[in-house]
This record gives sequence, C-alpha cells and structure tokens, in this order.
Amino acid sequence: MDLVAPVVVEPLRRRRCAECRRGPLERMIVEFNRIVCLDCADLGHLVFLRRGDTALTRRAREGSALWAVVVRHNRRRTRYERQGLLVEEAALVRAEAACLADAEARARRRARDTARRAERDVAITAALEAEILRLYPGCPAERASAIAAHASAKGSGRVGRTAAGRALDRDAVRAAVRAAVRHVDTDYDTLLMTGLPRHQARASVAPAIETVLRSWRAG
Repeated sequence: MDLVAPVVVEPLRRRRCAECRRGPLERMIVEFNRIVCLDCADLGHLVFLRRGDTALTRRAREGSALWAVVVRHNRRRTRYERQGLLVEEAALVRAEAACLADAEARARRRARDTARRAERDVAITAALEAEILRLYPGCPAERASAIAAHASAKGSGRVGRTAAGRALDRDAVRAAVRAAVRHVDTDYDTLLMTGLPRHQARASVAPAIETVLRSWRAG
C-alpha cells in the first residue's frame, strides 16, 4: 500500500484554527478548505526536523510511524517549497543516535565521492580543451584552457556540462569557442550595455568572430 504523508503548511499570513479558534498558527493543515491546527489534526505531538541533513531525515522518517511534510509558499517562485518534516520525537532521537554512530564512516564516504567528482570534472575539462585545440590548432593554449574551464564549470549548465559537450560533439565545442570569442575578442558586451538588442549585437560582431576563428582554424 502506497503511503501518502500529510502536508503541513507554514502560513505567510496570520491564520486561526477553524475548530479551536487558536492562532496565529505557526503551522497548519487544510482539511476540506478549512484551516486546522496541528493539535486538532492529531499531529501536535510531532517535532519539526528542518531539511538539510539527508541521512538524519531519511532515518527519522523511516523510524516514524506517523510523519508529515512541511512546506511554505515562495511568492517569488510561485510554488510551495519543502522546509522539513514533522516526525515522532522518539524516532528523531534514534535517528540522531544512529547518525552519530556512523558519522565518521559517512564523512569518509563523502570525501571519497567528492574526490571522484573532482577527478571526473578535471577529466571533462581536459578532454574539452584537447578537442578545442584539435579543431582550432591556432588557438593559444591559455585561451583553450580558459574556454574549456568556463564551458565545463560544475553546476553552470554550460556547453561542457551538457551531454553533447561531454561527448565532445563538434557543434557543441564550436558553440563554446564562438561564445568565448564573442565576449572576449569583440565589443559585443559593450554593444549590449548601450541597449542594442542581442540579435543586432550578434550580427554586428559576427565578422570579427569569423576573423578570429578563421585564424585559429588555420593554425
């Protein structure tokens, strides 16, 4: 049987319970379009566990017979975002003890994972740099290194972190090099700052970009 956890809301405005009239409420649930406090909803005995510690959250949730998800509305992003969980206090105590017992082992595992990710990131950047120099043998080595590092920066979402970039797709690599030349070797950024629309600015600097790329391709 699939479990459906209750959803508890941290209200942005002052609210009162429709049953006991208590308020303002720090947390509440909505039942049949009515605001109900946690005590009236039989959730008042649960304790709040803020999000952030994945292992502690997982263990507390698994050890709690009753738990609820706590959310708050983000007006800027127009969505509800998770803040943490409400769990049984005894389950949280057991989870904290378990996390303390294997904290050292988990720290070592995180360190190994971090090292592996760092090695993979270095390999991605090095492969991209080599492909840039293969396609553009006249590109200065320091520029190829800078372009590869920028395009493959972790978490950037840039070309080097896409599937095409990691596969060294020729069009993806060329797009990264073209973007670098546009920003570094032309007055493209200055044109944007004058208020020129992006497509017009790109058209204006296109000949200068081709001149640089032609020289790099020729070696």
